[in-house]
Amino acid sequence: MTRSGVFGLLIGMFLAMLDGLIVGTALPTIAGELGGLDLLPWVVTAYMLAGAATTPLWGKLGDLLGRKATFIASITVFLAGSALCGLAQDMAQLIAFRAVQGLGAGGLMVGALAIIGVLVPPRDSGRLQSMIGVIMPVAYVGGPLLGGLLTDHLSWRWTFYVNLPLGALALLLILTRIHLPPAERHRPRIDYAGAALLTVAIVALTLLAGGTSWLLGAIGLLALAAFVAVERRTAEPIIPPRLFADRDFTIAQVLSFLVGAVMLTVTTYLPQYLQFVQGSSPAASGMLLLPLMFAMLGAQLVTGRLISANGRYRIYPILGAALTVAGALALLRLDADTPAALASALTLPIGAGIGLVMQSTTLITMNSADPRDMGAASGTLTLLRTIGGSLGIALLGTLYAARMHTGLTSHLGSATADRLAAGGELTPALLPDLPAQTADAVRLAVTDGLHVILAGVAALAVIAFALSWLIRETPLRAVTTPQTASEHEADGRSPEIRQHTPR
Repeated sequence: MTRSGVFGLLIGMFLAMLDGLIVGTALPTIAGELGGLDLLPWVVTAYMLAGAATTPLWGKLGDLLGRKATFIASITVFLAGSALCGLAQDMAQLIAFRAVQGLGAGGLMVGALAIIGVLVPPRDSGRLQSMIGVIMPVAYVGGPLLGGLLTDHLSWRWTFYVNLPLGALALLLILTRIHLPPAERHRPRIDYAGAALLTVAIVALTLLAGGTSWLLGAIGLLALAAFVAVERRTAEPIIPPRLFADRDFTIAQVLSFLVGAVMLTVTTYLPQYLQFVQGSSPAASGMLLLPLMFAMLGAQLVTGRLISANGRYRIYPILGAALTVAGALALLRLDADTPAALASALTLPIGAGIGLVMQSTTLITMNSADPRDMGAASGTLTLLRTIGGSLGIALLGTLYAARMHTGLTSHLGSATADRLAAGGELTPALLPDLPAQTADAVRLAVTDGLHVILAGVAALAVIAFALSWLIRETPLRAVTTPQTASEHEADGRSPEIRQHTPR
């Protein structure tokens, strides 16, 4: 696989991660132009839910129909959805087109990981996985910054149009620089029932976490139980139960779920503290998260190189979870009087911990899965990380809002608290114009809400730390497998072939 081919895969993955957040800073402008303020949260939720629900299906389609063709199809759907979002004339259209965009995004990450997984043995993939790790924090931190710049200087529509030239470049590189032989075709037997049940479960449980009716929770749990039953019986399950027979694989998925919740929750709510309490602008609040981003970058780069050098990985999820716990506890020191520089520096430990866990769980997943299930395995990893982020934001965000409202009520009374929370007066830009007593109450309420978030993050990290000790050290594959040998030979290479180390 050439460097330009790798670059094409990375662009596709970057677009999927970037679009989860790039629209955030443009949402107020979108609501002002298109109306439908009550529907605004669904601009984000529709994208995330569509992506999460279709991720394992794209992975399975790649296993059955060919990974390169499936990856190209997912990019095409994503770009079509991006163009339609930029052309939307009302909020309903935008939400529908964001769902189309999410349908394609669900295949971008899993498609790239599956291609890498079958062409590059885990023992040699550390550096490549490090490159993947680099783009993730850049996308999560850079997304809001780029969205704000595009909205300020061009139009909110360019937060979607910017995908078109990048996606076209990715398509060109994939088509011309990644050469795979014709995949062994199977008669496609798509698990439609499993896909439908999984979608219902994800949507219902996400809405429940956001505080919607408990009836949806019951529906979600029933759909999840039915999904497990269907996957055990169907010939081609989108998430093969045999994957979970490997203990390391199962633990890696749980850790991925937990770290996804930690990462997205922290990167979503820390900027609110920085803007409301520290008085930072949206762009400046993103800059103050740079220590977190660079800690994630450094941890993933170093971890990838060390694992490639010696093939050992068990220590990294343990160390990463421990650092995440320490980082969450350190951030609990934040209050209304914390200097901005110190607040920024305190994000370093949790960033390093997240990076260690994310990198190691990706490698464990790829090493634990058989080549025939590589697409399903990478799809499962991405799915659980995405669901973890969605549920984490919904659940902890609900607790954050409740704690904020309680704090405002205790300091200002229920009438003022309701007016600030629901009347459009509680924004960072308007805070300096509020009476001093009211502004101080807002800062204290935001800080208290953040402490609730961080306590929840610390609890999730403690669970991850306990689970990480159950991982067993299984030697990483040092060479490609017989199934992928023909693919390398088609590129003019004849690597030594050795079977996967038995577990």
